[in-house]
Amino acid sequence: MNLLLLLIAVIAIILLITGGIVATIHWLLWVGIVLLIIALVVWLVRLATGRRKV
Repeated sequence: MNLLLLLIAVIAIILLITGGIVATIHWLLWVGIVLLIIALVVWLVRLATGRRKV
């Protein structure tokens, strides 16, 4: 019985860690897309205004 309980606990911990990693990667993907869009807008504004300095 203790072995079964230990096995269930280990599986639950593995699933919890895996779920957390997947959620984090999903969130970071959206953050990356937003940052890419912001960088593109800034680049287009700099291109349109003709400013070459940072």
